[in-house]
Amino acid sequence: MLSRTADHLFWMARYIERAENTARMLDVNMSTSLLPQSAEEAERGWRAMLGISELQAAFDAKYPLLAARDVLDFMVCDPTNPSSIYSCMQAARENARAVRGVLTTEVWEVHNDTWLQLQKRLGEQLLERDPQQLFEWVKYRSHVSRGVTIGTMLKDEAFFFIRLGTFLERADNAARIIDVKFHDGGGAVELLPAGRDNGVGHRQRDFYYWAAVLRSVSAFEIYRKVYRDVITPERVAELLILRGDMPRSLAACVNEVCSNLEMVRNSRSGETERRAGMLRAELRYGRIEDILQQGLHGYLNGFLERVNDLGGRISQDFLVPLAAS
Repeated sequence: MLSRTADHLFWMARYIERAENTARMLDVNMSTSLLPQSAEEAERGWRAMLGISELQAAFDAKYPLLAARDVLDFMVCDPTNPSSIYSCMQAARENARAVRGVLTTEVWEVHNDTWLQLQKRLGEQLLERDPQQLFEWVKYRSHVSRGVTIGTMLKDEAFFFIRLGTFLERADNAARIIDVKFHDGGGAVELLPAGRDNGVGHRQRDFYYWAAVLRSVSAFEIYRKVYRDVITPERVAELLILRGDMPRSLAACVNEVCSNLEMVRNSRSGETERRAGMLRAELRYGRIEDILQQGLHGYLNGFLERVNDLGGRISQDFLVPLAAS
C-alpha cells in the first residue's frame, strides 16, 4: 500500500477516535462538576482537563479567564483548536475523502454524513441547549464509524491501518482521561477527590464521582460485573489500566496495537514491534499495587511518552514521515 494512502487511513481513524474521547472527557467533567464542590475545585477540574490535553497555553492565549462555557466552546466547536471535536471530525472527513476509492461506500457516507450533521447540530445551538446530548451523539457516530468499518471492509492492509490508528489514539486518550481524574495537579497521586472526609456525605459523593469516571469510558456495568463490590479508586485504576478484557483499558488498546502491527509489518518495523511488545508484556503482567506505589501520574506520563514514541515510529516505518496530522 502507498504510504500516503496508509497515512490518510491511519489519521482518519485517529481523528474520529479523538473526537469521541474528547466528548467522553467533557462529559465526565460536566457530570463531576455538578457534585457539591467549591468554585476553586471546579476550576481546578477544568484546568486539569486542559492541561492533560496539552491545550492550556492555547486556551489561555484566547481567553483571559477560565469559564466552563469557554472551555466547552474551545474544545467542541473552535476551528482554531486542532483538537476540538469540530476540527477532528472535519479532519476525519477530509482524510476519508482523500482515499474514498479505498473505502467502502458505507464507510465514506458515514464520515461525510457525520461532518454534515455536526455542522447542523452546532448551528442549532445544541451545545448551548444540551451539551451532554451532543456528547452522546459524537460517541454514537464514532461507534457507527467503527461498526461500518468492521462490517463492510475487506480485512486487508487498509483495514489494519484503520484499526492501528483507532487503538493507538484510544490508548493515548484513555491514559489522559485516567490521569485527569486521578491527578490532583500538585505532582502527587490523589486517589480521592479533594476535600475528603469520613462522613456519609463524602461516601455518597465518592460513589457518584467514580461512577461518572467509569461511565466516561463505558465501564460502569463492567466494573459491577468484575468486582461485584463497592467502587474504590484503586479498582477503578486497575480496571482501566490492566484488565485486557476491558475494551477501553490501556492493556486492551496496546494488545490491539500489537496485533495490527503484526498484520502490516515490513522490513523496517521490527524495532517498533519490539517496543510495542514490551509495553504489552508490562501491562499483561503488571500489578496495580506496584503502579500506585511508583506514582500513578508518573506511570501514566511514561505510558504517554511510549505511545507517542510508537506513533512516531509507525509514521517512519509505514506512513508519510513526520506527518503534520
